[in-house]
Amino acid sequence: ELLFLKQIGLRWVRLEYGAQDPGVDALRKVQQRFAGFGIGIYGAVQDAYRSIKIQLGQAGRDEDIETYRTFLRSCGKLGIKVAPYDFHPGNTYTTAMVERRGYRARQFDLQDFRSKVEKQRYERKYSADEIWANYTYFVKAVLPVAEEAGVKMALHPDDPPLAEMNGVAKVFINYTGYRRAEQIAAGSPVWGIRLCVGTWAEGGAGMGKDVFEMIRDFGGRGKLYDIDFRNVTATLPRFEETFPDDGYLDMYAVMKTLREVRFSGSMVPDHVPELAGDKGIRKAGTAYCIASMRAMLRRANEEVG
Repeated sequence: ELLFLKQIGLRWVRLEYGAQDPGVDALRKVQQRFAGFGIGIYGAVQDAYRSIKIQLGQAGRDEDIETYRTFLRSCGKLGIKVAPYDFHPGNTYTTAMVERRGYRARQFDLQDFRSKVEKQRYERKYSADEIWANYTYFVKAVLPVAEEAGVKMALHPDDPPLAEMNGVAKVFINYTGYRRAEQIAAGSPVWGIRLCVGTWAEGGAGMGKDVFEMIRDFGGRGKLYDIDFRNVTATLPRFEETFPDDGYLDMYAVMKTLREVRFSGSMVPDHVPELAGDKGIRKAGTAYCIASMRAMLRRANEEVG
């Protein structure tokens, strides 16, 4: 699989770990293994931040926060520069799998979600004020460590961008939510965003700013740290996730806008659809996405300079 990634021109990867801290030695071994194929580690996800204790403000959250802080220190020691994270403990991503052009893709239908899928996930409902308070507590605890370690914290938007799901409020659903989060960070040099193009395309006019305006705003201020490069068929209330060339958004225009603001961070194919014979890392689908992205990037570099 590593040879395959090298063959399709991958230069950087993001590692993803569960709730247990892997430790700096395990991270170093993985980093060295990838380096043998000419691939660097640009970022890493560690699920301690997804702890319900942290995100719902329950007893014991300080221990889970410390696990995550330890992980950030390990990343800093190894030069892993980006730590993507999200904050939506009541989320549902998908209501069905569908076929598009013969490939399998994820669908979200708001009516189906509300009538067939949604249920109160926890012992009670959680308000937006509570989620904001819990996010503030978390980010105030981890940003100083991230600053010391030299690791950029990249906040992912709520996908799909709905104000409440399964009895839990969601707050990173539009431009206003991101601006409030930036204000909470109080000018931290390592606070920024992981812009999920697919999520932003799902929200349409309800996002406050479109994808291109988001790139120019946050990218123009050096606050874009990671990009999820995904297309969708339409805006809410119903959409399907697609390959870059099979949705409604002009993904080349997205790539070109990123280069216009001199974005130099990382970009990944997101929620890669399944092609015939795909298993594990979905080689065919991954290669299709990476080839599309590399072609767009080359053209954008030629046009933008």
